[in-house]
Amino acid sequence: MDQAEGLRKMADGNFSGRGVKVITVTGGKGGVGKSSVSLNVAIAMSAQGKRVMLLDADLGLANIDVMLGIKVNRNLYHVLSGECTLDEVMVEGPHGLKIVPASSGKQVMAELSPAQHAGLIRAFSELKTPIDVLIVDTAAGISDMVLAFARAAQDVLVVVCDEPTSVTDAYALMKILNTEYGVSRFKIVANMVSSLKQGKELFAKLTKVTDRFLDVALELVSCVPMDNNIRLALRKRQVIVDAFPKSPAAMAFKALALRAATWPIPYHPEGHLEFFVENLVKRSVAGDGEEKQSLSM
Repeated sequence: MDQAEGLRKMADGNFSGRGVKVITVTGGKGGVGKSSVSLNVAIAMSAQGKRVMLLDADLGLANIDVMLGIKVNRNLYHVLSGECTLDEVMVEGPHGLKIVPASSGKQVMAELSPAQHAGLIRAFSELKTPIDVLIVDTAAGISDMVLAFARAAQDVLVVVCDEPTSVTDAYALMKILNTEYGVSRFKIVANMVSSLKQGKELFAKLTKVTDRFLDVALELVSCVPMDNNIRLALRKRQVIVDAFPKSPAAMAFKALALRAATWPIPYHPEGHLEFFVENLVKRSVAGDGEEKQSLSM
């Protein structure tokens, strides 16, 4: 199925005429707590009554199912290989959250072919499960697929922590998305901060460099405090919003989930899931040399 045919099918399908909020959570580097943010916000939104699907888009090193202790028999690899549908591969998490698990340890999933990109179109076009929100938890780094998921979403959450490499890598990610693909708005989550003041100072570090070099608008949407209960919850194969609901980080995640629910869904075509998938499969025409150049400050 080519891209045009896939979009025609989606125009007649379950999502036609109905907006789905699409939020991509990314961070530029590993270790910033991106998956924790994705999972906690997704579960909090589900508990608040939203129909949420969480797509584990770390296509080569999946971890969402591991974090929850969920046994997965089939994953996105089996969807793209045509063995099953997206609905069939979904597993249910807390509060009715729908999780699409990715594969782990398969290099082919980190570098999808054009045919497999078409498989993504087919998977979403045939999705029957009704959802209000799609949250995409990307891999670390600035691979083609990370960029594709980020530029296709309505809202891009960039998770940063107070480490020089985190700020540098977040900036590099936003620079490529801005200069190569025209993405101009980013929502920032300051994660694992010691105080609200530290979170605001971290945000100021980031805006200082983006204001100088990029044409982007940044919004600080959450400061998530350092909280040892996150680790304790994971040991119990739970997330902090369920295991320790009154802890500081849990309260921050639940507040972010409430805030995210108010972000508007555009009324133009990009507000529909089919156009998220259309944007997802567009390939960059920039060469390797241009990509490397875009990382230089």
